[in-house]
Amino acid sequence: MIQPTFLRRALVGAALALSALLSSAATAQTPSSPRPALWVLSDADSTVYLFGTIHFMRPDTNWRTDEVAAALAASQSLVLEVADPEDQAAVVPLIQQYGRSPERPLSTLLSPDEFKRFDSAASALGASGAQMDTLRPWLAGVMLSAAIPARGGFDAASGVDVLLRADAKRAGLPLKGLETPEDQIRMLSGFPEDGQLAFLRNTLDTFDQVPTELAQLADAWGRGDVDRIADVTLDPMRTRSSAVYQTVIVERNRRWAGQIAQMLDGSGTTFVAVGALHLAGDHSVQDFLRQGGFAAVRVQ
Repeated sequence: MIQPTFLRRALVGAALALSALLSSAATAQTPSSPRPALWVLSDADSTVYLFGTIHFMRPDTNWRTDEVAAALAASQSLVLEVADPEDQAAVVPLIQQYGRSPERPLSTLLSPDEFKRFDSAASALGASGAQMDTLRPWLAGVMLSAAIPARGGFDAASGVDVLLRADAKRAGLPLKGLETPEDQIRMLSGFPEDGQLAFLRNTLDTFDQVPTELAQLADAWGRGDVDRIADVTLDPMRTRSSAVYQTVIVERNRRWAGQIAQMLDGSGTTFVAVGALHLAGDHSVQDFLRQGGFAAVRVQ
């Protein structure tokens, strides 16, 4: 059975994985004193802090600046992409519904050589090709891709969203999600099978390589350089597949901006943390908020 920990790694890396942004030797390091971008939106009785995260991070990275700590301490709730991606009771039935296809096993969709390489890669997850044979290509691909960042020293357990969630729990801060695990799984499973197979094959082709773009993303994130984040991640994604870009980035950013606008219509202070890709580029969450009349002010 697929464990929720594996699924969390798959889901939190979905945007990078689907855009095939993992390749040769790493060339960048996270700055020694990171100052990732932080924005604030406010009106007479409500404040929303908007913070970009990275879902895989080097364990020794100290990204909690005074500004981030103060914003979180001032907030009455923490809002993440998903409140609890490790909820086994919610996740396991979704995997059975959207992540498996026993009638179309991977061994019949991949060539014998590809399936042999798939079996070898599966060992990095403590599994085998036979054990993962009934997975749909999208899930097999993101599960394998979740093992790649470790080659650059990155760890999902040190992901910024994971640590923020732990901070909130220690502080007794309510946790909310902009999406549910079902929303994310339905999104990934909705791509056509040929596209899913192309993604899985690309993952197999790059499986033994070190993630260059993830290192470059971490460097840009640590410098608060949103233009560089767009250059490294969003522009290649858009070029490789406009459908992936629209589904994974644009449509979600539009929905999230609407939810944040509702927070501003209420009262109190909220800390919203989403993947840094969603706060960069031409279709960022801030852009959709601006179209609705809300101005995000950079504070870090």
